[in-house]
Amino acid sequence: MPSTERQKERLYLVATFYKLSSMAWRIADYIERGEIDNRVKGGVTGQLWFSGRKDPIRLELTGNAWADLAGHSLHFDNPEPKPMPGHLSSFAAEQTGVVGDITAARKVKVLDFPIEELEKYYKTGIPMPYHWGNSLYLEWYSVRNGRVVVEATSYQLRVGTEATWKLSEAEESDQQSANARAMIDFTNQLVDATEKSELSDPDDVDDTPQSRAEAEADAESARMDLLLDRVSARLEREGNDSVQFERILKEERARLRRERGEPDPEPLSSEQAAEFNEWFEATNAEAPEVTGTKDASDEHPLVEHCHRLGSRLQEAIKRNGWLPENALEEHPLHELVHGVWFATAKLAGALNGGLEDWPPDSLIAGDTLVRLKKARSYFKDALRALDSADAEKLTDAQWLPPVRQELQGILQTVESLIDEVRGVLGRTEEG
Repeated sequence: MPSTERQKERLYLVATFYKLSSMAWRIADYIERGEIDNRVKGGVTGQLWFSGRKDPIRLELTGNAWADLAGHSLHFDNPEPKPMPGHLSSFAAEQTGVVGDITAARKVKVLDFPIEELEKYYKTGIPMPYHWGNSLYLEWYSVRNGRVVVEATSYQLRVGTEATWKLSEAEESDQQSANARAMIDFTNQLVDATEKSELSDPDDVDDTPQSRAEAEADAESARMDLLLDRVSARLEREGNDSVQFERILKEERARLRRERGEPDPEPLSSEQAAEFNEWFEATNAEAPEVTGTKDASDEHPLVEHCHRLGSRLQEAIKRNGWLPENALEEHPLHELVHGVWFATAKLAGALNGGLEDWPPDSLIAGDTLVRLKKARSYFKDALRALDSADAEKLTDAQWLPPVRQELQGILQTVESLIDEVRGVLGRTEEG
């Protein structure tokens, strides 16, 4: 029968790549003007001025632009900038990192009617009038803020007249591949740095694996995260449809095996393929993290509690109008709710199935432990978002303490569950 771990990998990827591929700081609406400079090969510098922010954001990036901007400087103005929202104050003034795609020649569809009329076209089915236009597209990965994207068709652009150096067509293709590899390598470095920082923090939980099985489970989880990052980065460039996903997933899995010197998997026989299809259908019917269809009677009390908490937080924020319209994903109240929802999904994958199945069998304890540790991380993200909401006075002051107390109580329970699963793995290893 095909490896259960390989099929869980597939389910995990399908369930999460859409979320990850869309996570970015998209700041084009709030920029008044800016400039970038790639006249020195191998680096891009620049400045961005936000509406309502006195000092500019400075860029110091490794890599090169596409051929249309390679060797050039570029100045741009936004004719209708929006006021900078308060949560953009956390956007670092010094943006250091690596270049993604930087070009002013990306072809996009530009609508030939006011955006306010969009609903009319959707409801009536009338074809939307549009024309093809060039889009300014600036993408980079920042040490402080992760992925950042500036994408606009309405900016007024002024490109420097003389290029100090040029990219040939072949060099541009190589450059784009190098940019993709650089972003992946940079992301891996950030993950490693974050993990080391967390482990060295005396006030944080020591997450050093306490058994060989836990170390192996952590390594497999890190492998899946790396694969997911690579697939998501390519989907953003090559299209988010199912055909592209299957192709890219296959290519990136093969690439990862080559890098690690692992053999190619044996092809499935017709009998194995039939068994896999049967297994896959059954798993889809049972996996709450992917489908959300698991019977409520099998839901663990802690998962049920967290579901209710996420709903209450979302409803309170909406009812009180605390979240501004068109708030970015990085808004603290978004991060609070998303942290709880993501943690709940991980808890569901770890705990659902009935209290009689706890503690888990040693065969699945490693996977359960990984999910619990990820849930713990999301709850900590939610608490940090709550602290930001408190500092920025984004909600009523009396609403915050009971939410914080409830989150801290859940976090303590998750810590106890982690200790129990580690006990299972430790006893198994000793035996």
